[in-house]
Amino acid sequence: MNPAPARLSFEFFPPKTPEMEAQLWRAVKRLEPLGPRFVSVTYGAGGTTRERTHATVARIRRETRLAPAAHLTCVGASRAEIDGVARAYWLAGIRHIVALRGDPPAGGTYDPHPHGYHRALDLVAGLRRIADFEVSVAAYPEMHPEAESAAADLDALKRKIDAGATRAITQFFFEPSTFLRFRDRACAAGIAVPIVPGILPIGNFAQVKRFAALCGASIPAKLAARFEALSEDPASRACAAIETAAALCRDLRAAGIAAFHFYTLNRADLVAAILAEIGLAADCPAEA
Repeated sequence: MNPAPARLSFEFFPPKTPEMEAQLWRAVKRLEPLGPRFVSVTYGAGGTTRERTHATVARIRRETRLAPAAHLTCVGASRAEIDGVARAYWLAGIRHIVALRGDPPAGGTYDPHPHGYHRALDLVAGLRRIADFEVSVAAYPEMHPEAESAAADLDALKRKIDAGATRAITQFFFEPSTFLRFRDRACAAGIAVPIVPGILPIGNFAQVKRFAALCGASIPAKLAARFEALSEDPASRACAAIETAAALCRDLRAAGIAAFHFYTLNRADLVAAILAEIGLAADCPAEA
C-alpha cells in the first residue's frame, strides 16, 4: 500500500541584510511550487526580530500563493502589545500563529514580562480569545531542556492543546524512534491533534551541534562521526546531509507519518534535494 501524500511546511527566518533578504526570497520562490500547507516565519530571541518578522509575513502574504504562519512569543511585550500584534495579523488576513514562550536573549535567563503572557499556554488561550486562529505550538521529543521531567513536559504540551492549540511541531531529532516513541506517549496522554516532525537538514554540522546543545536534542555518535570526518569535504557533506534526512523521512513515512516541517535556515538547496530524493520535489527548479 502506498503511503498517504505528504503534507509539507517550511520554516524561514526574517533577514537582517539585503543579501540575506535576497537569499530568503530565492528560497521562498524555489519551494513555493511544492504547495506547502503553510510556511512559518520565526521571531528572534527576546523579540529581537519583531518588525522584520511582521514585514516578512506580510510580503509572503502579498506576493506569493503561500499561507504564512507568524511566530509570536511571550518575551519582551505586555499582553496588550501582543494582543495588538495578533489583531493586526488577523486584519491582514493571517490566520495561523505559531505560539511560543520564546527564548531569552543570548546568555540570559527567561524573565516573563510583568504584564505579559508568562507561558505559551497563556499565549494560546489569549489568541483563542482574540480570533479563530489556527495555532501551532512546539513539542520536544527529547524533553524541553528546562522541563522537570519528560512527564511534566508532556503535560505542558497537553495543556497547550487543551487551551486551543490545533497542531504541535516538534523540535528536530535524528532517529525515527525518537519521534515515534514521543508520538505514542502523546497519544496515550490524550493528545489528539497532529504532531508534525521537525526536520533539520545538516548543512553545517558545527551549527547543528550548537542548536542541539541549546534545545536538548541528541546527535547519534555514528552520525556525528560521519559529519566530523567530512568537515573538509563540502560536496560529500552535502550528499551525507541529503542521505541522512531522506532516510529519516522515508522511515517516518513507512511508519505512517505524512506531514513534515522543514527548518530551512533560508536555504532551499538541501531541502529541495531531500524532497527529490524521497520523490516529492521532482519539479522543484534549481536555486540561482
